[in-house]
Amino acid sequence: MNSATNDTNNADGAQDADNADGPVDVNDVVWTGTWVAERLGVELVGDETLSDLLGLALRRNPKRAHLLVSNVLGKHVPQSPSVVYGYGFALGRRVRDLLGTEDARAAVVLGYAETATGLGHSVADGVGLAPYLHSTRRPVEGVARAGGFEESHSHATSHLLLPEDAGLLAGSGPLVLVDDEFSTGNTVLNTIRALHERYPRERYVVVALVDMRSPADLGRLEDFAAEIGARVDLVSAASGTVKFPEGVLEKGQALVAAHETAAPEAPAQGRADQAVRVELGWPRGVPDGGRHGFTPGHRIRLDGALPAMAARIADALPGGARRVLVLGFEELMYAPLRLARELEQVVAADVRFSTTTRSPVLALDDPGYAIRSRIVFPAHDNPDDGPGERYAYNVAGAGFDAVVAVVDSVADTPELRAPDGLLAQLAAHTPSVLLAVVPSYVPARPSTERPSMLPEPLRGPAFSSYAPEEVGWLLQDLSDVGLEAPTEEREEAIQSGGAHYAESLPVEYQPSPQYQELFHTALGTSAARIAQAVGAVTELVLAERSPRPVLVSLARAGTPVGVLMRRWAEHRHGLDLPHYAVSIVRGRGIDANALRWLAAHHDPADVVFVDGWTGKGAITRELADAIKEFEDSDGITGFDPEIAVLADPGSCVKTYGTREDFLIPSACLNSTVSGLISRTVLRSDLVGEHDFHGAKFYRELAGSDVSVDFLDAVAAHFADVADAACAQAKELLAADRTPTWEGWAAVERISEEYEIHDVNLVKPGVGETTRVLLRRVPWKILARAGAGADLDHVRLLAEQRGVPVEEVAELPYTCVGLIHPKYTRGATGADGKAVTV
Repeated sequence: MNSATNDTNNADGAQDADNADGPVDVNDVVWTGTWVAERLGVELVGDETLSDLLGLALRRNPKRAHLLVSNVLGKHVPQSPSVVYGYGFALGRRVRDLLGTEDARAAVVLGYAETATGLGHSVADGVGLAPYLHSTRRPVEGVARAGGFEESHSHATSHLLLPEDAGLLAGSGPLVLVDDEFSTGNTVLNTIRALHERYPRERYVVVALVDMRSPADLGRLEDFAAEIGARVDLVSAASGTVKFPEGVLEKGQALVAAHETAAPEAPAQGRADQAVRVELGWPRGVPDGGRHGFTPGHRIRLDGALPAMAARIADALPGGARRVLVLGFEELMYAPLRLARELEQVVAADVRFSTTTRSPVLALDDPGYAIRSRIVFPAHDNPDDGPGERYAYNVAGAGFDAVVAVVDSVADTPELRAPDGLLAQLAAHTPSVLLAVVPSYVPARPSTERPSMLPEPLRGPAFSSYAPEEVGWLLQDLSDVGLEAPTEEREEAIQSGGAHYAESLPVEYQPSPQYQELFHTALGTSAARIAQAVGAVTELVLAERSPRPVLVSLARAGTPVGVLMRRWAEHRHGLDLPHYAVSIVRGRGIDANALRWLAAHHDPADVVFVDGWTGKGAITRELADAIKEFEDSDGITGFDPEIAVLADPGSCVKTYGTREDFLIPSACLNSTVSGLISRTVLRSDLVGEHDFHGAKFYRELAGSDVSVDFLDAVAAHFADVADAACAQAKELLAADRTPTWEGWAAVERISEEYEIHDVNLVKPGVGETTRVLLRRVPWKILARAGAGADLDHVRLLAEQRGVPVEEVAELPYTCVGLIHPKYTRGATGADGKAVTV
């Protein structure tokens, strides 16, 4: 479709954003464009709200003497961070509505440096699940360019595109381009033209705070769309134009020259060593902005870390501070904006946000002029184009009790602390200066050589509460990384495809006293039953697979079962079997580096993969595919993908202790029954090409740990059930155990019957249903009619989360958990409980 449309609305759209305060307060006395308008004969015409959004200033620029100064961008004019973020977020929501849900999920958002980096990122948040990239004027060694373009009217023209993921711009989904103003359209159209030649797509959306095209430029967008054969839409908060008299450029330049000569800046009198440094605790691996790309998964992690970071800033503020400025740094707008917005929620002070800039603008202390004051200081990030002046506007004389300067680590240099540097300049104009440094994100440079040695397994008590001989973890320790995110945010990101479930962790469920009592009761009644199943499956492994198997549990549900199988082999046969835990991720496969380590230390033919139970068999299939892929890539053969499980209710494997679907108490809890180890994590910024997958050790939960209690309670029954377990194993050895995959068939039937249409949202069996209630956003629980005590804990969890339990007459499992099939955060009530669709 060759078309261009204009979707324009006034600034009230900002009120749609979460926690936004709405449009900026209107100055009822003097418009901040009056001074320029009167002297140059410039006229601003358009929407009624236009003058609320914009003021006018002058700058030394041979191409354009005037400057439209936004009151809601957070660049030149300190503004409430909720207002700044709210405008961008609201524009993003309108883009999402314009594109529709499916296209919005496939979109990529691109912002322009330096002015619109924060605006573009806020728009991406409003779109919801779009990755974000902004152009940059900072080359980064070792990062390949994916493109570049020129900004014709700017004082600094070269823009680079440096995504970490080379394929970020290569998709076919809509590209959303965000700038603070859309005037001639040259910059945006040049960008689209250059990218369209390299990465053609069917749709583009241009987003701007203000659409300031002249009548002569209004038709260019539609002509351009027809030229490239794509649809181009425009979304803005307000529209209008600036009318110029003849000779305005020359007149403006003369005016700038006269006032610059008349009003030189006074040198600063402050001291840089007075600045207080605040250690933010920035989450490891989260980029400082969109210079190299920012994913929905990154946003989830940042959202989770913001309250603690804002609290650290609040604690460092001087007592009684009533007016606080959070000052960002050039392209670094989004991180300080989000910190400022979070700080605004936790302190009583009036919090404002703005950033430093490269752009030289004339300052005049007149209420009818947009730039009342400016601070001048030398560049402090060793810029590629050499040293030069940098500026902070409307900070001096603004009455701030404290300024929090936020820079990235590249800019944390001696120049920052020099006598004429930014910190000293700020100290001359405010009684308190704080410095917060965000680590500059540099994309990992993958090594072309595989390391000769992989690290040795992690063991307790340094990693996990299991004894060191019980299990070795072929994982890397990510305990110091903030990975947890609210369940509702994770669910929305996972279902939309914006983030993989293995990129973050759910907040660890802490059981109530009632639920803990239920766990211990269930363990008391089922321990002997579990012990018999452990014995049966271990005897099968010893008889069919290897007389001295190497047990390799699939972390983390398989790990307690692997420990119990190892204990059975020692109890019954005096064997000291090696036991390891490795990571497997649905959709990503098994940890290939763990397989390489195993192959280097053991015969792959002796390796037996162990899991707790089967649901519909997704991991069974995942492992088979992953082993085949590993054989093809590494040429290492001998690993048998057949999993040994305690329970196989889905009839997915042939090595099992039972096919009954009953309560295995280790499914009732998370880390506190699995050695205090989290679910495994696989994310490219944390797990390199030659690293094991990651996991966390929750040492702080030691007081709630029942991992060893569970093992001991089951192992205490080994002697009692030995004869029955061996007899059961003999029966299984003589039986036809060919998988029927009836569980998978049932899941497909349920998926269609309940109009879910996604088998990944149907979790069959007591164990998987429990996981749904603990980690995901459940919709409803299907329970086999007449199911008894095995479902007591499921019913309790369902009641706590407000999830209906529906009894079904014919069900191959004891129960089935259904994840909310149309989940967004709006699909839950104010109390966080799931609602029906």
